[in-house]
This record gives sequence, structure tokens and C-alpha cells, in this order.
Amino acid sequence: MEEIALYALHVDDDPSLNPWTFRTWLYVYSLLAFHCLGLSCFSSVLATIYQFKPQGIVLSATFLCVISYVLAMVMDYIPKKGFIGRWFNPHPFNHKEHAAILIMSSTAAHSAMAAEVIAVQRLWYTKIPNAAVCIFLIFSSQVMGYGIAGLMRKIIVYPTKFFYPANLPIMSLLETLHRKKKGETKPQLKIFYWAFALIFVWEVVPEYMMPLLTGVNIFCLAKRNSMVFTNIFGGANGNEGLGFLSLCFDFQYIGSSALYLPLKTQFNTLIGYILNLAVFLGIFYGNIWRARDFPFLSQLLFSPTSNSSSYITFNQTAVLDANGRLDEGLLAAEGGAPYMAATFAAYVLTQNMAITATFTHLLLYNWDDLHSAFSFMSFSSLKNIAKPSFWMFWKATEPTEEDISEMDPHYRLMLRYKDAPDWWYGLVFLVSGVVGLICIYEADSGMSWWAFIIAIFLASILILFTGAQAGLTGFSLPVQPIIQMIGAYLEPGNPLTNMYFTLFGYNTVGQGLLLLRDLKLGQYAKLSPRCTFTMQMVGTLVGSVLNYIITLTITQNQREILLSIEGTHIWSGAGLQSFNTQAITWGGLAKQMYSWGSTYQWVPLGLVIGFFAPLPAYFLHRFFPKLGLNHLNMSIICWHIGWLVTGINSAIISFFLVAFWSQHYLRRYKPEWFLKFNYVLCAGLDGGTQVVVFIMTFVFFGASGKAIPFPNYWGNKEGNIDYCMVDPGN
Repeated sequence: MEEIALYALHVDDDPSLNPWTFRTWLYVYSLLAFHCLGLSCFSSVLATIYQFKPQGIVLSATFLCVISYVLAMVMDYIPKKGFIGRWFNPHPFNHKEHAAILIMSSTAAHSAMAAEVIAVQRLWYTKIPNAAVCIFLIFSSQVMGYGIAGLMRKIIVYPTKFFYPANLPIMSLLETLHRKKKGETKPQLKIFYWAFALIFVWEVVPEYMMPLLTGVNIFCLAKRNSMVFTNIFGGANGNEGLGFLSLCFDFQYIGSSALYLPLKTQFNTLIGYILNLAVFLGIFYGNIWRARDFPFLSQLLFSPTSNSSSYITFNQTAVLDANGRLDEGLLAAEGGAPYMAATFAAYVLTQNMAITATFTHLLLYNWDDLHSAFSFMSFSSLKNIAKPSFWMFWKATEPTEEDISEMDPHYRLMLRYKDAPDWWYGLVFLVSGVVGLICIYEADSGMSWWAFIIAIFLASILILFTGAQAGLTGFSLPVQPIIQMIGAYLEPGNPLTNMYFTLFGYNTVGQGLLLLRDLKLGQYAKLSPRCTFTMQMVGTLVGSVLNYIITLTITQNQREILLSIEGTHIWSGAGLQSFNTQAITWGGLAKQMYSWGSTYQWVPLGLVIGFFAPLPAYFLHRFFPKLGLNHLNMSIICWHIGWLVTGINSAIISFFLVAFWSQHYLRRYKPEWFLKFNYVLCAGLDGGTQVVVFIMTFVFFGASGKAIPFPNYWGNKEGNIDYCMVDPGN
């Protein structure tokens, strides 16, 4: 599959193209019109808005690519002569400028987890850091992973097989837009414009005028008074049901990943999905962990006195003392340890399994790709530390002819540019570490300096393994559960401390993976490594400030919805509730909830089970290689066994239909069409969807402070919009 990057993308370079132009920065920071923000600001704002949506959606690089190209076309009317032309329009807009703009704006387009910590503190806690601490906290936690991942780029970025599938649509679009004057990409450009325009118009219907199209299910329409039907077939609202056999006509929820994730990844996802249906229904209707006394899907904690007719949420503030630490006396007064929705407990269990299964899977199948990461521990490497040349970081070593011949063809063309030296990334790591350490004390988080160091050490190991997984399969494994568990045992009894440990242990991994992906994009675009580094750092700085401002605004204006169990199909606090729930259960109540003999004793044991999960398929493959069991990735399968724990689940069947059409039918039976148009089509659908959703979020959905709802009728009803029964216990 990795070789598709050599066939679908052009392997050539024009070193004369200059990304270091004034308009590169102008596109990113200039005012678009009146009070509109620049592209990096724009992307940061939208990413933060999506954090408060019922479905977790990542702001697409395709969307940012389209917006920046539109701006470029507008600025092309500026005269090319004189002072203005020399600065604002020096030459035709080229793909390297475009790639630089894209990397900077997409770096700002990932909502910071530190903003999530701040939002949780504002909604459920009394301790809230001041604005300066919040902004520095966001920035340091965002760039920490850059320093670590940058030092690993030679292992999990430069080789061909680490191709990061999400980059294929965006690079196809860049080539389509910037090679059109050569007459090479006119058909692709036509496909892109049509897809963009049609989806832009269409998305207004399911998103605003007729939300019923988010999840059409004949079973819900036929039987509207059954909670069994709601749990199995409902899914058009957040936390409604599993959405089985529903059809979704909203591309925002189907997602572009159906068009670019490899078929092998999709196949493992499908296996996990089928198991997810069986596990969730079996646990709930088997009444495991008192499942029937709590909602089928929820991320909140519930009181032991809760029952199926009245769900009573757990009052976490009543069991914490003035310093935010657990008071066991107060806990006993509240009736003892709280409960989770059984499906959420199963989700945490399968997440733990997926994390450790990743280690085993990669060591079994990809050791040859990763062993160089551990070469520093060899005796010969340790001897080199004593040599003066080892410390002369300013002297670059030239690759041999043999090294060059074995290089990825795209990377080989990058040798003409100066690399961003390792000490740059080392300095980023050092500075962010110092700033982060200061912030955890200024924020009165309760986290110790030694726990901070352990969090960073764990993140460094996880970046290597999850980065390899993402580069090979396109699947980015969330490692939050294992980080929270380790933090709970290191510093028990303090949920706030656990959140900060998770911030620097888990978010560092996520940011590291984003840097690895962007470095690969820069490699495909032949953007100099130093330019890529600069764009990433500046974009993160801009995003840090805006992440804080938008988080502050939304937590003030939508507070009641964010605290509710189900939310709406527009706003939801499910992500924040999940984060807070795990911080409380791990950080404050780990002994009461997860120790041996407690209700959820099997949840942490998922880490042990996960280590062994890939072994049966591996040994069977060794004995029966023709069965193709090496294509099973237990890490991906285990994670998707808990896939449907939150969000709009009515889109899953539509997701698989699109994936089968793209990655199986087109790739197998229409390979030329697939290589030429598939990723451009993906870019058009993604770009059009996110542009119109952004507009509607501010115009209709209340992001600007006042919502303008569409009138209620049969296609836009109150309650569950797919006509499934509303849970009376909510």
C-alpha cells in the first residue's frame, strides 16, 4: 500500500520555487475582510468549536488548502510590478508556498488538550488558572511532542513504508491545483470543483433543514416506543444508540477517511465494529456492572442510588476537599464509589487492550523497521558518546551512495535542502519542558516535578510505536487510558493532578504524531525541512492564544448543554464529560473502582490481556501463511470494540459503504480512475463540507452567541431526530 505514494504522487522537484514569501505569511495572518481572522486564526477557532460538537471531527487540511487557494486567486489580481507587486504578488502562487501555508494553518487547527483541561476546570472545578498561565500551558503542551517526534523523524518519517495515508488526498489536491497550467490536471480539477460545489449545497439540508437525514432507520420509524430499538438502531443524536442499519446522508459524519484509509485498516475496523455491537449489547442486557440502572451510552459518573427510571449523576464536588483531593469520609456520605455506564467501562477496557496490543503487533511484524530506534543502547553506540565528534551537532554527516540508493525517492530529492538539525528539536523539547514545569506549579495542579518527567518519558516511548502504527496504517491509537492509569498510581487521590499528568503524557503523543505527518507532507511537497519546522512552530503559537479565547466563550455561552447527559445534535459536552469522568475515576477513585475486588477490576487488566491479543493470529500465520492472518491488526480491532461509545453512530454503515466503493471496487476494478481521481474527490467532499459547516456554525448554530433554529416539522423534530424513543431516565 505504501507504494501508492510513488504512483499517485509525482516524484519530482523544482528547487527554484520559493515558499519564503511575504504573502505566505500574509495569507496566514492577514485580515480576510472587515473583522475576519487570518487563516491560522480561522483554523484554530474552528478546531476549538469542533471540540464541543457531538461527533469528534478533525479540521481537515483539505478545507484549509481550499481556503488558502481562494485567497491566492484573489491576490493574483494585484499588479506584479512596483513595490506592492514585489511584496504581495512576486510570482505565480506555487505549491511550496501553498504547502507552507497549509502546514502552518493545520498546526493551529488542532484544538489543544490543555484547552480541554481548562474547559473541564471551568465546568466542574473551582480552581481556574489565570489567562497567562493558560496560554503558556497550551503552548508548552502543544510543542513538547514536536521536540520528541522530530528526533525520531529518520526512523518513522523518511522511509517509504511510513506513508501516513491522510497525506494522500491533500497532496493530490496540491498537485491538481498547481499543475493545471501544464494541462496535466484539468479533469481532476473539474472533479474537485463539482464535488466541492455539490456537497457545499447539499450539507445545508441534513445539517440544518432536515436533520432526519443524519440517521434514517426504518426500525426506528416502525417502532417508536421501544428502548431496545433505540439502543440498537438509534444513533442520529449523541449518546442515543448504536445506529445499526441506519443510513446517514451527512458527509460531515461519514468522514473523508473512508476514501483514503487502506483497505486493510478498514477491514480490521469492520471486525472491531461487529464485535462492538455484540459486546455492548451483551454487557447491557446481561446487566453486567448494573448496566440497566444507567444510560446505555454515557460518559458521566452516576450515583449508586441511580436506577433505570431515574439516572442520578454523581456529585463529584461533594467528595472533594478544598484542595481538590478525595475525602473518603465525604465519599461514604454520598453512598460510596460511583458507577459508570457499562458500555463506557467496556470502552476503557478495550482501549487498554488496544494500547498494549500495539506494542506486541509492531514488535512481531515490524521489528526490522523499528530496531534502529534502540540502536543507541548498543555497546558501539555507547562508545561513540566518548568521541568529540558525537557532540559536534553543527557538523552534518553526508549519506553514502549506498544510503542514497536505498532512500525513499521523495526523500532523495530533499537532500538538496538543509535539514532542520536535531538540536533545534532538542531545544524545543528543553524549553517546552521548563515552561510546562513552571505552569503545573503556577496552576496549582498538585503534580510533582518527578511525575512530570515520568509523563514525558512515557510519551517518548509511545510516540515511537503509535507513530509507526499511524505511518503504516493511518490509524492513530489514543493512549489516554494507560497514561491516566499510570498517573493515578503515581499520585493517587487527586483528579486535577491526573488531568495534568494526562495532558503532558497523552497530548505530547498526539502532537508528536501530527508533527510526523506534517514532516511527511513536507517531504512529498519537497518543502525544505527548515521551512516546515518554522511553519509548525509559528502556527502552534497562534493557535494557543485562540484556543483559550474560544474555549472561554463557549463554556460561558453553552454551559448547561455541555453539562447535560445527551446534549443536542449541535453542541455536546460528551468529550469533556469523558475526560472529566476518567480523571475522577482514575485520579480520585482508582482504589475504590479499579483495584482487585472492586466493580471494575477487569478494566486495568485489559493492559495485560492486550499484550497477548496478537499472539494467536501470529502463530497461526506462521503455521498457515496462506490464510492471510498477518493482515489482522489486533490493536485496531480492540480499539474499535469500544468505537460506538459516543457520537453520531448512524453514520457507520454509510462509512463502510463508501470505504468499500473506494478502497475495494475502485482500486481493484477501476485502478486508473482510483489513482487519478479518488483522492481529489475526497478533497472536494471534505473541503465543501467543512466550509459550509463553519459558516452554519456561526450563522445558525449559536457560535456567535445567538442560534437561529430551523422550524420544527417531521424532518426536524424535537428529541431524537430519527424518531426512536427518548430514554425516560434522562
